[in-house]
Amino acid sequence: MEKGAVYTGIYPNIFELAGYEKKEIENRLDQIFQTLFYGSDEERIYHPVGCDLGYIEDTGNLDARTEGMSYGMMMCVQMNKKEEFDRIWKWARTYMYMTEGENAGYFAWSCGTDGTRNADGPAPDGEEFFAMALFFASHRWGDGEGIFAYSEEAKKLLHTCIHKGENGEPGRAMWDSKNYLIRFITEVDFSDPSYHLPHFYELFAQWSFEEDRSFWKKAAKASRDYLKKACHPVTGLCAEYAEYDGTPCTKGQNIWGRHDWYYSDAYRTIANIALDYVWFGADEWEVEEGKRFLEFFCETAGEEHQDGIFAIDGTVIPGKALHPVAMTAVNAQAGLLVQNEHALACVRKFWNTPLRTGNRRYYDNCLYFFAFLALSGNYRIY
Repeated sequence: MEKGAVYTGIYPNIFELAGYEKKEIENRLDQIFQTLFYGSDEERIYHPVGCDLGYIEDTGNLDARTEGMSYGMMMCVQMNKKEEFDRIWKWARTYMYMTEGENAGYFAWSCGTDGTRNADGPAPDGEEFFAMALFFASHRWGDGEGIFAYSEEAKKLLHTCIHKGENGEPGRAMWDSKNYLIRFITEVDFSDPSYHLPHFYELFAQWSFEEDRSFWKKAAKASRDYLKKACHPVTGLCAEYAEYDGTPCTKGQNIWGRHDWYYSDAYRTIANIALDYVWFGADEWEVEEGKRFLEFFCETAGEEHQDGIFAIDGTVIPGKALHPVAMTAVNAQAGLLVQNEHALACVRKFWNTPLRTGNRRYYDNCLYFFAFLALSGNYRIY
């Protein structure tokens, strides 16, 4: 029997299982969105510009990134906020979209909040979220004209992502054509486990240009297989960057710093695995991964190291997480995979954790929003 919301239409509400009232849960979700988009200057990450533009600010780096812009669009389509969605999308297409050079057809990963481009390279996690949010917008609201023909924009973007560099064209694809794995950035041949979204690729295989659909179906399988290699068999932890064989990547440390440990990017991996299971229920390994992950944090690491830094085998590395609220959020989101004592403890801890304020709130609160959305049964396929 097929599992997953794509077949059943059922999105579990884990907060209800933990004893919270449905109305209270829905009110809290609305409040979180309002805080992120219209709260005080110490709370908000969204900024409208003029009559038809808006951006999501990375408050720690004082810029707008494709990561955050595409996250903002996904937040808006999930919450049925079309005006804000269109403002963010138009800002991205106005300032971030590249029309010339080897990266034409991609989005510059970072711009100043005034729209000035900080980089001429893309980051693949932004592109995949842009595409998924655009498809959902098309299905929720219908296609408009020009850049608001959402589904056509998504199809063209995905086509570029996997065909860039073919037939003598400059540039490189975001996915490796031989192993179907997403690259960390187009210039390198290693990956970032938290970029792997097999639940998105399954839908791309249904909605992309017909000639691209088989690629995305293979990419979904390849990503699920890759995550099994990247996540440690005892702790469930993965590194921020990993080689194509799943081992932690130590390349480029003189450029990007250290990323072979369980740290900021890596937090998203368990959240993605959980959402893949809710949507498609394709692999029971994901449930076992959730058990390992929760056991590590609730038993092995313990309360003392809930906001720690770890090698993927669980070795404690000196220092504290830059994004402790994000860790609390994704630990709770693992409760979508297994509803045991550890999971419910993490869910209740998350419920009692407020949104982060201050200059580092952007990343924490994005993961916070998506975790709350998913745990309340509201992170849905449209």
